[in-house]
Amino acid sequence: MLNKTDMIASLAKGLRVLECFGAEHPRLSIADVATATGLDRATARRCLLTLHGLGYADYDGKFFTLTPRVLRLGMGALAALPLPQIVQPWLDQLSEQIGQSVSVSILDETEIVYVARAAQRRVMSIGLMPGSRLPAHCTSMGRVLLAAMDEDAARDVIDASDLTPRTPHSLSDPADIMAAIAKTRAQGYAVNDQEVELGLRSLAVPVFDAHGKVVAALNTGMSAVHGEPDSIVHTYLPALLKTQEGLRRVLN
Repeated sequence: MLNKTDMIASLAKGLRVLECFGAEHPRLSIADVATATGLDRATARRCLLTLHGLGYADYDGKFFTLTPRVLRLGMGALAALPLPQIVQPWLDQLSEQIGQSVSVSILDETEIVYVARAAQRRVMSIGLMPGSRLPAHCTSMGRVLLAAMDEDAARDVIDASDLTPRTPHSLSDPADIMAAIAKTRAQGYAVNDQEVELGLRSLAVPVFDAHGKVVAALNTGMSAVHGEPDSIVHTYLPALLKTQEGLRRVLN
């Protein structure tokens, strides 16, 4: 248990002041903050003026509002969370928006490993969940992750993979797979048409961190009974790219 003598009282008071602000109370006066925190007006004033002086709050002479600089406090903590915890809310929102299942995976040698998923309905005969594995060479997310590697490293993964076709649509020639990876690298996304399972199409994009490094792949999968394979690009790519950009801002 924390000993009270180890606490910095002024820091605790400042955090209480920060917590007063929210969607329902974006603009607060000194009196408002004193009432909400139980601090006396002089202490509330000093805390608010300190936040203002450090750039965390604007002040118009009566009301204080928080500035975007406050986001720095949350971004550092958010970036320290494990990848699944960060991406799951984004997947939930994206899945609801497009009405399809969405997933995030990472590369583990010759396979992709699902680390987060938001499912609308089952589109594969096998149930996918965090921890599920699929071959990288014949999946949209796998090709996105392989495309992030240099060509020699990607070829090493293909050479180490079991290229036994899963469906009549599966690419099994290493040269054809490398060409598909090169196409993915050039266009920034991968479309998979029934190479993993008959009746299933998927679209994947890379997930970047704040430094531009590919740290995972994001995809959506749907039934192949309607339209042409490229139609899913027009329908779903904009939403995936929007999520991609949002995740780039929060992954460190």
